[in-house]
This record gives sequence, structure tokens and C-alpha cells, in this order.
Amino acid sequence: SKKIEEELEAFLFIMGIISVSISRLWSWHLAEEALLEPIKITLAVLIAGLLFRLIRPKIDKWVQSAINRFGYGTLFFVVVVGLGLLSSVVTAIIAALILSEVVTAIKLPKSTETRLVIIACFAIGLGAVLTPIGEPLATIAISKLKGEPYHADFFFLFRLLGKWIIPGVLALGVCAVLCRKSAGPLGAGNGGTLSEDKPETYRTVIIRTVKVYLFVLALVLLGTGFTPVVEQYLVHVSARTLYWVNIVSAILDNATLTAAEITPAMPLLTVKYVLLGLLIAGGMLIPGNIPNIICANKLSIKSREWLVVGLPLGLILMVLYFVILILTE
Repeated sequence: SKKIEEELEAFLFIMGIISVSISRLWSWHLAEEALLEPIKITLAVLIAGLLFRLIRPKIDKWVQSAINRFGYGTLFFVVVVGLGLLSSVVTAIIAALILSEVVTAIKLPKSTETRLVIIACFAIGLGAVLTPIGEPLATIAISKLKGEPYHADFFFLFRLLGKWIIPGVLALGVCAVLCRKSAGPLGAGNGGTLSEDKPETYRTVIIRTVKVYLFVLALVLLGTGFTPVVEQYLVHVSARTLYWVNIVSAILDNATLTAAEITPAMPLLTVKYVLLGLLIAGGMLIPGNIPNIICANKLSIKSREWLVVGLPLGLILMVLYFVILILTE
């Protein structure tokens, strides 16, 4: 439904209220948690958004200077790895906005730029999970696991997933370099280039901040409402099965699925399988995570264009991570 897609935050908020009501899990503690949990990521989005608005006019000059000095291959690697790791600090939303600006300034064939955007969005989606301010998925995961038995703190996901995420982001950087080397000649090329010309205003920054707050608040409610279902059914499903079930996050926002699936009753190994499955599959198609949605919208990348690159890349990553996870259990 296009209406729901456009007002996703309000829709999830209503669904969260309904789910908690059906599960009869309302409490003052839940109300307090729902109101307070989104504050950190909301402040991060607001501050980073204001800073981005200030540096936006300079990005084109920086990109051209980097191209002249280091070449396209190095630039592609730095963009993918840099934004992938930086997203855990400046948030996936701001990383995606910066990516859109950088791609606009590059001026390469559209097919090359599209591949760069998709690879970078995979990296941003992975890297942002390292802290709870990076993306809503990480915020919700920490919220669900901060009690017994895990007592998840700010760096919990970094300790749990860092050795899996950082090599993956570096590998995606190498993929971006190879993507540049296999591209056609420089210049506009057939089909022109990708470009984003909508200016960031203070109003845009404020609206985005409010939406992020409502989105995370809604996910806290939704996660609590789904707790009885998760504890009765999903806890008993094997970690390996859940990993592949979560390939549906390619078409369903992975933060929403995190809210519906993660529970402290899960063994830590299962939590790892669940989160990695959600993070990787979330990059396959546009609806999978926030960076995809932002970049596809701003740069007018069509669903079919994303699928042609994102689906095979995501499946390769899913298989590689699955094999390595099994070998290291």
C-alpha cells in the first residue's frame, strides 16, 4: 500500500499499540521505555543532519579533488568502507544522504554509479549495527537485550558482531573497486548519470528527526507486543533456519523484523544468526533498510535496477556468512 509506505511510522505506531493491547502487556515501565529509548538515535540523527546541511555544498569540491588526486578506484573504496564504518556514528540515514551527494558529484555512467550505490548501501546497512545510534535495528536489538541475561550495553553489538561486520565492509570496498575497473569509459555514458538536487532544509532535518523518533518508539511497542509469539514459537526454531527465514527482510524493513523476533530467551548464537541474516538480506531490495530507501528515492533508482545487482550480491554474502558461521560455531 503506497499510503502505508508513505506514512510507515504512523502505521507501525498504531500496530504497536494494537499488538501490546492484544498481548495485555501495557505497563508504566513499557511506556517509559518507549518514550526514552528513541532519544539517543534521534539526537544523533538531528545533530548529524544539521552538520550535513552545513558541509553539503562542499562535498562536490572534495569529491573532485579526491578523484584528481587518488583516482576513482581509491575513491570508491574509501566511500564504501568509510561510510560503512562511519554510519555507526553519524547514523545510516546521514551516511545515505552523504552517499547520494558523493554519487551526484562523481559523473560516471549510470550503471557504474548504481552498482556503487548498492554496494555502499550494503556496507552502510552492515556497519550501522555496531552501535545503537547507527540505525533503528541496532537500537531495538539493544533495547530487547538490555535486561537479563545479556545486559546489553552501548558496545554489546560491536563485541558480538564486530569481527563479522568489519571484514564484510572491507570486502564490499574491494567489490566497489572491482566494479569501477569493470566499468566503461568515463563520462556521462549511456543513460546519463545519477543525480540528486533536492536541497536539505532545516524543515527537512526536523521532519526526518521526528519520524525517526516515532519509528523507534513504534518498534519498541511492536517488539513488546510480539513477545508472547516469539517466546512460544521462534525460540524453539534453530538458528540456521531463522537465518534463512530472515531473507524476507529484503522486502520487509529489517528493523521491524528485529522488533518482532529478538528476545532475551534466545541463545546468543541464535541472536547472531538472526541479526546477520537480517542485515545482509536487508540490502537485497529497496524496502529492506533505510539507506536503500533514501538513496533509491533521491537518485531515482528503480526496483528492477536494484534487484539486478542487489539480489545476487546479497545471496553470495548470505551463503558466505552462513558457511563461516557454521564453521565457527
